[in-house]
Amino acid sequence: MNQSEIRNPKSEINPYRRTFLGRSLSGIGTAALASLLSPQLLRAAAAGNGAAGHALVRPPKWTGVVNPLHYAPKAKRVIHLCMAGGPSHLETLDHKPKLAEMDGQPMPESYTKGQPIAQLQGKALKCFAPQHPFKKFGQSGQEISTALPNIGEVADEICIIRSMRTTQINHDPAHTVMNTGTSIPGRPSMGSWMLYGLGAETEELPGYVVLTSAGGGQAQPIASRQWASGFLPSRFQGVEFHSAGDPVHYVSSPGGVTMDQQRGLVDAVTSLNRIGNDVYDDPEIATRIAQYELAFRMQSSVPELMDISNETKETLEMYGTKGADGSFAYNCLLARRLAERGVRFIQLYHRGWDHHGGIKNGILQTAKFVDQGTAALIKDLKQRGLLEDTLVIWGGEFGRTPMAQGNGRDHHIKGFSAFVAGAGVKGGISHGATDELGYNAVEEVTEVHDLHATMLYLLGIDHKKLTYKFQGRDFRLTDVHGNVVHDILA
Repeated sequence: MNQSEIRNPKSEINPYRRTFLGRSLSGIGTAALASLLSPQLLRAAAAGNGAAGHALVRPPKWTGVVNPLHYAPKAKRVIHLCMAGGPSHLETLDHKPKLAEMDGQPMPESYTKGQPIAQLQGKALKCFAPQHPFKKFGQSGQEISTALPNIGEVADEICIIRSMRTTQINHDPAHTVMNTGTSIPGRPSMGSWMLYGLGAETEELPGYVVLTSAGGGQAQPIASRQWASGFLPSRFQGVEFHSAGDPVHYVSSPGGVTMDQQRGLVDAVTSLNRIGNDVYDDPEIATRIAQYELAFRMQSSVPELMDISNETKETLEMYGTKGADGSFAYNCLLARRLAERGVRFIQLYHRGWDHHGGIKNGILQTAKFVDQGTAALIKDLKQRGLLEDTLVIWGGEFGRTPMAQGNGRDHHIKGFSAFVAGAGVKGGISHGATDELGYNAVEEVTEVHDLHATMLYLLGIDHKKLTYKFQGRDFRLTDVHGNVVHDILA
């Protein structure tokens, strides 16, 4: 036996050992069944004497691969308020008086010739005036639509990016770009990258939580793969919480099962999983162990999270919710509570911004669902001292066309708006601009990869160094793109 073979006990020099262990695992199913049926075995497992004599060891807390951090962090966590469906920048955050002047006139061909257009392709293109007036808010005088009066109240806290651009003109691939940096399904979401890089501050709740709501307009579906971990170990995927009914499916114990019995079951299954992991060294087995433990702890932590009886009447009125109603406003309140409890990445989807028709009333209706909750979240985070290390991102997967689609607007990728607030971001400023008709981003163009790079920078991560080797290649959230937008940083 040579030295390399001694150093690597799992090398191919040991085929008989590996075959024996692999075949002996076929008995694990029987052992698992016995442990579930035998109280004596359950008690033994709970006492630390797992299957095959393995002492139970709790899975270590994941602290992230970026250690130490590349930069001094300004943010500890991110709250992403995703306005699903593509909110029109022209009725929300990007004031275009020239477009109003040209209402009903043909859209100049110099803007649209050879450009990707969704449902309006091949049709007569006419300018469509903004359907709601804008006004200046705050000491900064930020121009924001009157459809968003509450967000106007926090104008001095937010930085409006008016030069966003993306690559995909249909909803699902555009969401995939916004979440993963690519339109190719199966890549890790930004929340998963963040959790992989930094770990979570809590062991009682998932490090990445997703909440959804709908209302006000056409509600495009959101696939759960938008918060999946892709080729990263599945322990880094987002966990969907429900703000009405059972908060997390399949976490509650069945009727008649005590916490002691549940603890014993988790310990028994963990000991069996650990045997398999000792042989195969499979990260998915390690994930299974960690997730069983997390699920058990969540049986106590989730009810405490959802119990808002200690919230003041003034707080509930500020958000505009009485609680447990499945609304975006309630989800915003939960987002603050999750942030307080150490959750690293919190994503709130509101589905209802797809206004191909009836956009004037549609914007008002959808804004009623999100305007108050968004502003309340920013105010609440600030008054509790959390905004200084929480990055808030608000925006959709793309914008809407300056051209009319009946009395609505089509999908648009060449220029749209979002805003960011909190940790390390200058408040009360605007960054970038679209042209006078709101078609092309023309100043300080900000790609989705730039937003991702800036987010990671604020968290203390160099986006070029957070990588994961998969199929022989080092992947990263920003792929081969992305620049930190330093101009918006304090």
